[in-house]
Amino acid sequence: MSTSPPDFNTQIIEEFRANEGQVGGMFEGTPVLLLHHVGAKSGTSRINPLVYQGDGGRYVVFASKGGAPTNPDWYHNLKAHPNVAIDVATDTIDVVASEATGQERERLYATQAERAPQFAEYARQAAGRVIPVMIMTPTTAT
Repeated sequence: MSTSPPDFNTQIIEEFRANEGQVGGMFEGTPVLLLHHVGAKSGTSRINPLVYQGDGGRYVVFASKGGAPTNPDWYHNLKAHPNVAIDVATDTIDVVASEATGQERERLYATQAERAPQFAEYARQAAGRVIPVMIMTPTTAT
């Protein structure tokens, strides 16, 4: 098994923290947040860097897993433990995660695919899997 994804994530997390939430490379100019979550089965604390879009004071992330046929682990963790925290720029924000459905899901995903065309490709590659869209709603005023 390759160790590339964890190493890749670790590099992004370190760059995010060193540059007040800004990252370069393939994510140059793209809004990225750090999702702090707890393993659904293991109970282990985890952090994932994720591309997001803002939506009326909420933060929206996409369980694309690069177009893989399965959902990412963090998606299952959010379903099991929806009260999490995110780092946006230099702020840590307590949020509750919920899954967008129906027209709201379609609107949010279409907006993301318009902003970042690789998301349209991920949807095509996902082998029939509908990519979940997760909404992070702050639990306190920011």
